[in-house]
Amino acid sequence: MIIQSIELADYRNYERLSLKFSDGVNIFYGDNAQGKTNILEAIFVSATTRSHRGSRDRELIRFDREESHIRTMLEKSGMEYKIDMHLRRFNTKGIAVNGQKIRKASELIGLLKVVFFSPEDLSIIKDGPSARRRFIDIELCQLDQSYLFHLNQYNKVLMNRNKLLKDLSWDNSLYDSLDVWDEQLIRYGCQIIDRRESFVRELNQIISGIHGNLSGGKENLYLGYEPDVKKELFERKVKESRERDLRLKQTSVGPHKDDCIFSIGNCDIRRFGSQGQQRTAALALKLSEIELVKKVSHDTPVLLLDDVLSELDSSRQNYLLDSIGEIQTIITCTGLEEFINRRFEVDKIFKVVNGTVSVEN
Repeated sequence: MIIQSIELADYRNYERLSLKFSDGVNIFYGDNAQGKTNILEAIFVSATTRSHRGSRDRELIRFDREESHIRTMLEKSGMEYKIDMHLRRFNTKGIAVNGQKIRKASELIGLLKVVFFSPEDLSIIKDGPSARRRFIDIELCQLDQSYLFHLNQYNKVLMNRNKLLKDLSWDNSLYDSLDVWDEQLIRYGCQIIDRRESFVRELNQIISGIHGNLSGGKENLYLGYEPDVKKELFERKVKESRERDLRLKQTSVGPHKDDCIFSIGNCDIRRFGSQGQQRTAALALKLSEIELVKKVSHDTPVLLLDDVLSELDSSRQNYLLDSIGEIQTIITCTGLEEFINRRFEVDKIFKVVNGTVSVEN
């Protein structure tokens, strides 16, 4: 899978931008706050329909403009695809693939597979459960359309059930409809639990070897799935928690509260690991993500590295760069020293200054 080019119009700090990428290593360098990350963000939006920063569509549009456009050309399995994305400040986005409008944003996800690695990802181990759930959801949605469907349905049911729980505080006549939402919550929730469990199991088989190499064979990392409730107990737990849910006016049981455990020996490194252990585990997690995409999709993802090298020590930098291999990689950084000093092969270099990008080789 290769991104051939991207065109931006009124996106963030770019009025107009047209870039052609190498199918190897592409580096965007420049001072902070010049627009380097915005380019990676636009690629991520083309792949997932959402910003990795959690920004809303209107926040992606250039100041004092009403619309923004992203056009991404990619090659996949010998075929070319054109993804056109039309962001609107006061309306839903429009998406077309090869000139054909798609009805739902979910129809796009999985066409372009990316792995995004930023300094924030280095804290995924010590952050709260929501960060780890988000990691699982982003990856699974790119790999499995049925999971994407079940997750979307579950989130809709969860939102409607929570609204009903609030409404019941002033209208008891709605009480019987709670059974309907409970049934759907359990149905879609069980599908999510099943798929997350198998995903974490597959990932665990990959991550142990990568982490072993990163730690010099000194530590053995285990990744486990911690569901909020087991599938076979879900229905009973929902019934048992109904009175509490009515009191709290929110759903207290379900996969929206899941987590993952990262342990070395008997130590839960989410709570008790050193910063070095947590960062090494986070790096192993991202590298495992690449390998899992290869295994499941029989294709290589595009790797997006957002100024992450400056946050890693030299040994982890070396391991990450040596792991890139044949993957198309797009890197942002403030300087080129780390690449020059390592004599690392770079295929294309871009300099970014205040929303202007120039090619240097």
